[in-house]
Amino acid sequence: MELYQKYHDLNLRLFTFSPADIQWKEQRIIGLTRMKGRWMERTFPFPHAVYNRSFNKKKITIRRLEQSIGRNKCFNTINYFNKWELHSLLKQSALHSLVPDTFLLNQENILELINKYRLVYVKPLYGSKGTSVHRVELKENGDIHISLHSLAPKYICRKEENIQKRIDDLFEREKYVVQQGIRMKPLNKHVFDIRVLVQKGRIGEWTVSAVTCRVAYEHYFNTSMCNAVRDFEKVAPQFLSPEETNKILHFLHEVSITAAQAAENRLGSLGEISVDFAIDEQSKLWIIELNGKPQKNIYNAPSCVKYKKLIHKKPLEYAYYLSQQENEKSADR
Repeated sequence: MELYQKYHDLNLRLFTFSPADIQWKEQRIIGLTRMKGRWMERTFPFPHAVYNRSFNKKKITIRRLEQSIGRNKCFNTINYFNKWELHSLLKQSALHSLVPDTFLLNQENILELINKYRLVYVKPLYGSKGTSVHRVELKENGDIHISLHSLAPKYICRKEENIQKRIDDLFEREKYVVQQGIRMKPLNKHVFDIRVLVQKGRIGEWTVSAVTCRVAYEHYFNTSMCNAVRDFEKVAPQFLSPEETNKILHFLHEVSITAAQAAENRLGSLGEISVDFAIDEQSKLWIIELNGKPQKNIYNAPSCVKYKKLIHKKPLEYAYYLSQQENEKSADR
């Protein structure tokens, strides 16, 4: 909240609260605000707009708030995305050719998928920061290597072993999806992905705020545990010509905004989303996943600090836009 307050230049009153702080009968909220460098607890009326930062799957609190402050005045209604739901959504959209084949683990024969793709990723249905994402690769000798975070295998299943039993033992507690593995173009022998942060702002339209590369540690595949975050435009000349860089940047902007619009149409009011891309060995772009609560601390990296003000300012500009919409409706009445 300190960063959001620091970087905005709007005439608004900003406070933070949790669902437990809402006094529904009194239509008041006990919240924290920052005044003269100090945190202060105050009682506030219901706000004109709410930026949801709770990592939640349910809309109960949001729906109750919107009954009082107006429909779609709470944005990022859902930010804990279901990977299967988002995959199905994108597969039915104009972006379907950019989405790797994905399956529900308990509905497919995992060995058939491994034999077909030779490389797959097994991901929790709900998950973030690469937690519990496993890399499963069929090697030339018929062994299957299962890795977690690092490219070095955590488990090796010999070709005569029962891989299905090992998979069942590893992934019995949660629901998972299996995603076609993309063999990614390396950056100085490091795995990397491209994260595009898409946000709404002062006029309520989707725009791209930042395009960065998350570079994994050497011999790791999990880019969420990144060794470095780099500005895409600074990194791209290492493997793309200037013409290709401009073309891919334009493509990333266009596709990310389309993906954000599609997600919002399905999930409800959103104000920001990040879209993660991979570039394969043939230089094709793939959408790996969408995130509803993008990490902001990755923009602390020296090469990305130029984005820091913009990415914290945009959500408040959008909240202000929503509050003005409400005021205009009140004036009409």
